Amino acid sequence: MKIEIWSDIMCPFCYIGKRQLEKALAEFPNDEFEIEWKSFQLDPSITEQSGKDVYTFLAERKGISVEQSVEMHKGVVERAKSVGLDYHFDKAIISNSLKAHRIIQLAKTKKAGDEMEEIFFKAYFTEGRDLNDDSTLIELASQAGLNSADVQEVVQNENLYLIEVKADIDEAREIGVQGVPFFVFDRKYAISGAQPLETFVETINEVRTKK
Repeated sequence: MKIEIWSDIMCPFCYIGKRQLEKALAEFPNDEFEIEWKSFQLDPSITEQSGKDVYTFLAERKGISVEQSVEMHKGVVERAKSVGLDYHFDKAIISNSLKAHRIIQLAKTKKAGDEMEEIFFKAYFTEGRDLNDDSTLIELASQAGLNSADVQEVVQNENLYLIEVKADIDEAREIGVQGVPFFVFDRKYAISGAQPLETFVETINEVRTKK
């Protein structure tokens, strides 16, 4: 079964959705699954927000108070904790995710896309790493087994793997993706959002019966 996942590494629900999917797949130990991560940017126009924390940034974007933003993030932290993730929004560094997406596209050519996604998610939500910093990206990519020279070339040449990123985003629009995470199973069924484990299990079972 092939599962395509549109995701943005700056999206907290995408990491939660990844964990829910993994838990669901573990319930089918005898099945083979092919996972393909697809690029998506929730906010392509975003730039580095020097000195601005994620609470203030979201408050300004949504027109709410900082206190309301903090409470919203507390809810996300609790939800992440329920699937075994440790979020630290107080450490989060706001930046554009395009460069990281291009590295994920490189990782996909090395069959390391899933591992690269995991490393980037953890780096951003748990460790507070800057995913727009070249040296940080090169270091993290090496953890996924990518050649440092290859990654260096990607971060220095803004056109490398840009076509692949844009193709994923265009495809998302074509199939009606409104937000991420968005999971497509064998091009038959889809799940939008970080749904409960049961939803993933039921969908996988449904796809299996249609084979």
